[in-house]
Amino acid sequence: MATAGIEFMYVDTSALIAIEFAEPAGPIAKARWNAAHVHVSAPLLEAEYLSACRRDGRAPSFARLEAVARVHPPRSLAPEIARVLDAGYLRGADCWHLATALWLAPDPAELLFLTLDDRQREIAQRLGFQT
Repeated sequence: MATAGIEFMYVDTSALIAIEFAEPAGPIAKARWNAAHVHVSAPLLEAEYLSACRRDGRAPSFARLEAVARVHPPRSLAPEIARVLDAGYLRGADCWHLATALWLAPDPAELLFLTLDDRQREIAQRLGFQT
């Protein structure tokens, strides 16, 4: 889907890692990243990203990490988690990212969800997110 003019996007860790680790899909993720003015994610992004850096013996890029605003839902995400799981099964962290994005944008069509995880993208599309 076209991303021109996107005001803000939700960033999954898979996209951040692809950009930072110069993975084959990194240029696509970076182009989408550059199309948005504001990047948001759950605080989980930080742990996942830093863990991947440690695993691969890489120095983390704190500049890009800090360019992502963390959203902190003030309540349980159980309703959003149920909505995600109704759309299809995902592992816990992938489910949490989508649930957080649903809390942020109850109308998923209003938000671009940037992920390179095929299953997560499939569920995001089922929920109505731009991907």
